[in-house]
Amino acid sequence: MNILLVDGYNIIGDWEELKVLRDKDMAQARDRLIELMAEYQAFTGDRVIIVFDAHEVRGKESKYKQFKVEVIYTKENETADDRIEGLIKKLKNIKTQVYVATSDFAEQRTIFGQGALRVSARELKIELQDIEREIDFQLIEQKNKQPQTKIILDKRVLEEFEKMRRGEY
Repeated sequence: MNILLVDGYNIIGDWEELKVLRDKDMAQARDRLIELMAEYQAFTGDRVIIVFDAHEVRGKESKYKQFKVEVIYTKENETADDRIEGLIKKLKNIKTQVYVATSDFAEQRTIFGQGALRVSARELKIELQDIEREIDFQLIEQKNKQPQTKIILDKRVLEEFEKMRRGEY
């Protein structure tokens, strides 16, 4: 099993689309990151955990699941890096490979030392773009595999039959 730990604010600060959202509304940037990671999770089947810093926010930590993506806000005085390092120790084993998405060089060095692999923000963005292309390709391929009629009919007649089939009359 593969697990992808995502340093939420680090990725938001790196991806142009998310930076623009962050400058308008941080909540929208977080929500968009969660949506993108949900697409990643659905395609790859990997477990995805996004960690957001709350070290400057008073209060208790919180955890929830959205679109099968686990979202963690750290507790007061705990950084995302601290939580990610703890999760690596907890989750890494012989059957589980842990990847950490961050462009924080110091964090990358630490995670290597714990046996996790790193994925830079840029690499993760490229992987998401590849996934989107693959999904588009699969949709086109599936559309082309749809059964064709054995009777040669005019396109207009086929469109009328399709409307009838869908109950649009």
